[in-house]
Amino acid sequence: MTKVDFKKTMSSYRAKRDQFEIVEVPNMQYLMVDGYGDPNVEPSYPEAVEALFTVAYALKFASKQLGNDYVVPPLEGLWWAEDMSKFSTERDKSSWSWTMMIMAPEWIDSAMLATAKARVTKKKLARLDDLRLDPLAEGTCVQVLHVGSYDDEGPILARMHDEFLVENQLEPTGKHHEIYLSDPRRVVPEKLRTILRQPVR
Repeated sequence: MTKVDFKKTMSSYRAKRDQFEIVEVPNMQYLMVDGYGDPNVEPSYPEAVEALFTVAYALKFASKQLGNDYVVPPLEGLWWAEDMSKFSTERDKSSWSWTMMIMAPEWIDSAMLATAKARVTKKKLARLDDLRLDPLAEGTCVQVLHVGSYDDEGPILARMHDEFLVENQLEPTGKHHEIYLSDPRRVVPEKLRTILRQPVR
């Protein structure tokens, strides 16, 4: 059985360090959970991530039994604030809203999700009932690979919005999207690899 690794097969999971690129992102579906507040101190954030990965692996093993094996994709997040200066400039994390998510292959459906949730109920995951399977259509996007701490994203985001988008006559149309290619539990902050994406028109 061939195991699909979407990070290797999909160009939207590749980006160049400090180089902005315009890419076409295909429509995909994600296992999602919403939250609000500073991810460093808000208890619901690690609870959301724990629930996501637990169910994502349950879905992966169920899919493998049906003959479709794949590598669980990386954690991703949509981030926004009512006042976006609190996000891109001031970095006031207490005012941020977020949707954490993991991409689910197109053959995963709501019935499989319900079964996966039922199989992990003994783990008593705080955010289990909040998980949902939803589509995401981003289309044309600008993205770049950031290497370094999450707290150091401000300058490159400012360049993206204030320089690259302006110079290329592009307007942001969706939420700021991050794809976490590194595990912060195993990688020092200065070596973290994160794709920063902005849907545009």
